[in-house]
Amino acid sequence: MKTVFYVLAMGVLLIGGCRSSQKSSSRIGYDFSGVNKVAIVTVQGSLRSETAKDQIAEFFAIELLEQGYAPLGRPQVRALLAEREAAGAADPNAGFKDLTTNEAAMEAGRALKVPAVLTINIPHFADEITITATMIDVEDGSILWLANGSGRGEGPLSGIFGGSGKGSENELLGGLMGPGSDETAGQPLSTREAKRAQNIIKNLCKSLPVKLAPAL
Repeated sequence: MKTVFYVLAMGVLLIGGCRSSQKSSSRIGYDFSGVNKVAIVTVQGSLRSETAKDQIAEFFAIELLEQGYAPLGRPQVRALLAEREAAGAADPNAGFKDLTTNEAAMEAGRALKVPAVLTINIPHFADEITITATMIDVEDGSILWLANGSGRGEGPLSGIFGGSGKGSENELLGGLMGPGSDETAGQPLSTREAKRAQNIIKNLCKSLPVKLAPAL
């Protein structure tokens, strides 16, 4: 039986001139040895650029690899789901156009034959960046790992996240499929933006349960 207790970790760090705070919880007693592949199914929130979303997902994929998981990256997930769709559901409205709910993310995970999916939400990406990551069991919908982190650096970030530079829930253009119509839909993160986001993600993922290599 899966244990439903969680362990909570909290911290405040100062890294590379960026003040960072984080909270994280993971299931105590859950057998993470069965979680081999993890599909990164959605990046939603204030980011409008699909290229930037792919970069964020890639930063998570790097950390998942470091912790012993085998991630399916966002572009790979998108391609596999599109291929499955093209293979053809009888219902033309069926598919994976919107993966912003846990239920849809679980369905996508089952279609991809992975035990867990990772969803990423970025409600703020301005002078302060806030990122939440959730790992979900695709069979029962339970949360295996949940982490939230934020970081504030010197000066506001700007460019692809909304005219005011202030990220908000009202800017959700979300999800895996359907790039936004914004003229910056393909613009990548700047070097400074990428570094700040990657530092936050690295700190978040330190709390991921480490998968040990099998004994020889």
